[in-house]
Amino acid sequence: MTAAETIARLRAAVGAGAPSSDYDLNPDLRPGNRTLRPAAVLIAFSPAPRGMDLILTKRASGLKHHPGQIAFPGGKVDPTDHDVVAAALREAEEEIALDRRAVDVLGTMTPHETVTGFSVTPILGVVRQPFTPIAEVGEVDEIFTVPFDHIANRANFFVESRYFRGVQRRFLVVPYGPYYIWGATAWMLRTLAERLGP
Repeated sequence: MTAAETIARLRAAVGAGAPSSDYDLNPDLRPGNRTLRPAAVLIAFSPAPRGMDLILTKRASGLKHHPGQIAFPGGKVDPTDHDVVAAALREAEEEIALDRRAVDVLGTMTPHETVTGFSVTPILGVVRQPFTPIAEVGEVDEIFTVPFDHIANRANFFVESRYFRGVQRRFLVVPYGPYYIWGATAWMLRTLAERLGP
């Protein structure tokens, strides 16, 4: 598949869809009324010899939220951010040194609710020029890429479960090599894969 064909598929995947939540597999664990904080992540794809690659990070182990997990560049929306798109681009610039001017934003997807109390809006984008990733000290331990074909294949997603604080919790995973991609990141990628179609 050419880069142009991949971008066309990504562009067709933007827009509103069914909402998703970390509690979708564990509805009995969903808390009562709570106020979700707005956040945004950049689901960015960059040209690669094998086609298009998704840019992901491994979060620093000392972070308060999701330490050590695989994640998209992103974070909470600050009062100075114009909107969720601006927040995602700002966070990507801070976390992986991706110049916001180098990203073609294709659009947004439906927000995803996390167990940590965020409503996360995924922003789909394409990096239109080469850049040298630089991990933000204290925030990001590693930056790596995953082939588009891997995350576009719904057969690569499956459900696992573990006991946490005496309760069995189910969650979505989409492993890639040594990287264990799970939780909210896997959910948003699964939603994207569904919207990409066959």
